Amino acid sequence: MQRILNLACGSFYALGAYTGVSAVTWALGHGLPAPLFLLVLVASGLALAVIGPPVERLLRAVYDRDESFQLLLTFALVLMFEDVMRFVWGTAPVQLGNAYLVYGRLAVAGSTVPVYNLVVIAAGGLVALGMGGLLTHTRFGRIVRATAENREMSAALGVDLRRVYARVFTLGVALGTVGGALVIPATAAVNEMAIDVVVEAFAVVVIGGLGSMRGAFVGSLIVGVLKAGAIATWPEVEMLAIYVVVIGVLVLRPAGLFAGAAP
Repeated sequence: MQRILNLACGSFYALGAYTGVSAVTWALGHGLPAPLFLLVLVASGLALAVIGPPVERLLRAVYDRDESFQLLLTFALVLMFEDVMRFVWGTAPVQLGNAYLVYGRLAVAGSTVPVYNLVVIAAGGLVALGMGGLLTHTRFGRIVRATAENREMSAALGVDLRRVYARVFTLGVALGTVGGALVIPATAAVNEMAIDVVVEAFAVVVIGGLGSMRGAFVGSLIVGVLKAGAIATWPEVEMLAIYVVVIGVLVLRPAGLFAGAAP
């Protein structure tokens, strides 16, 4: 909706991951029952949404400027957040150990899958449904869609664009930090994860189409399934498989699969 190339989105994801590790470690050390660590992860991710408004205010300077200014400013934010994370958590990978196995394992199609992985998949589905409901069945969602379609007309009709931008950006930050927090029990937080997520996010946008929530949903499914399938069968082509699809979309439908569709 804000029409900026935000490279810093991966930094929010990484910050959520690191904060989730620290929050759960602290909570478990103070007697929190192990099965409740999931609530701590969600709470820590949501708490980080407070950084959304000040960062959005900083980005206002490049909203209507050339993409090069947007890239420079948001990449500067990436570097700053990386330094903050190195200062607080160091350069070594940080992880929770086997805390996520507290929910046990489940046999699925002949394979054993940690129940926590299924919880994360379900959480992703709920978030997608929640975002769909927010955009289609609430007044705020209609304003967001109208602003994404035509910001000048929305402003002429009395919409406070700055207020809408701040709320949307803060919501995006919260989704990113919660996502990072939820993923961290099954992996390790490393300094490079911010850049890795940005690469995948841009692949999702290219495949789905800029500005389309349906496109983001379908694009994320395509990228996620391709990545998981490649890791399970042929790890060496993990990123290649994603970029083959990206190149195919750019050649056949440069604006994305859902370009021009309703948000």
